[in-house]
Order: sequence, then C-alpha cells, then structure tokens
Amino acid sequence: MTGARLLDRVRDLAAGGDRVLIGIAGCPGAGKSTLAGWLAGALTTAGLPAVWVPMDGFHLADVALERLGRLGRKGAIDTFDGHGYLALLRRLRSETANVVYAPSFDRDIEQPLAGAIAVPARARVIVSEGNYLLSGEEPWLGVRAAMTEVWYADLDDRVRLDRLTRRHVQFGKTPDEAVRWVAEVDEPNAAAIRATRGAADLMVDIDALF
Repeated sequence: MTGARLLDRVRDLAAGGDRVLIGIAGCPGAGKSTLAGWLAGALTTAGLPAVWVPMDGFHLADVALERLGRLGRKGAIDTFDGHGYLALLRRLRSETANVVYAPSFDRDIEQPLAGAIAVPARARVIVSEGNYLLSGEEPWLGVRAAMTEVWYADLDDRVRLDRLTRRHVQFGKTPDEAVRWVAEVDEPNAAAIRATRGAADLMVDIDALF
C-alpha cells in the first residue's frame, strides 16, 4: 500500500469527527517508529493534526525491572506498564477539550520520560506504535479495543535483524552483546508478536513504503 493510500485511509476514519487512534504493531526492528513518525508528520502537513505517542513511554524503568528480576529481558511483554498505557489511550479518546501529557522514551539513556509529549485538544489523530498491540491477553485486549485500527508493520527478517543489531550497538552494546541480545531477548519476543499479525486491520510492507 502506498503512503498516499495510507493517508486517505486515516482521513476516511477521521471523517466522522471523533479522534482517531492508529496503532502500529510489529516485531522489534520492523520499522514501527519510522512508520509512526512519518504518518503523524504527513497527516499534520496535510491539515489533519496528528501526534505520535509511542508505547515505549510505558517501559518500566530499570530500577523497577531490576527489583522485579526482569532487567535482563527488557522489552518482553511483562516489562511494560500495559495498564498505564491503556489508561492513557482511554484518556486520549475521551479528553479532547484539554491537553493530555504522555510519556516518551529516550534511547540515549534507555529510560521513559514522564510528561514529555503534549497532545493538544486540536489533535485529530493519535499514532502509537508498540510490539504488543495485538496481543490476546489483558490488558492488551483492552489496548486493541481502544484503538480505531491497528496495523502490522512487516519487514524482511534479514533486513530487520541487521537494523536491530546495529541499533543496539548505536545505543551502547558491543557487537557481541548486541547479537546475543537479539538472539536471546528480541527474537523470542518477535515470535510471539508475529503470531498475532492475523488480528491486524492492515498489513504494511515497510520495504515497499520507504
């Protein structure tokens, strides 16, 4: 599907007047953030104000993960505050008369940042990307229900794994650590995420789009 058709699809969803929430799911390194950033920017440029609110803002902080014994598999489904994310999505759907503040995620420090993203009342579309938007367990079923649509970002695995490994190196891991993390943490998560793709409203071929 072309970028123009994606924009037309969101415009059609927004024609009813309600705020639209587009979720983008996919495996680690598939290009979810690239798609989300492009979509929010292109919609805003086209006159439909949109804000990108990543699910990664609901990563549990390292201090919490260490306390829970989960730091060594950061990125797994139980290393996120799924209930907090769901509560934010529900606010974004219902609170359209005031600014709503959302957290972001700073990759330089690998930590969430509270209240970093302002969603103004004029925003017509919220774009949010994350690994587990199509998961069949709670609270993620509620997350899926809170979204207007959820798309699945697909990318050739060879390209995805190369990008993912290089990203880990860029943000501080040694090449050996990056390869090991991808194999032991990211890819088990990817297998679970890939199994949910059938629940998506739309498949987006990232290779064809960018």
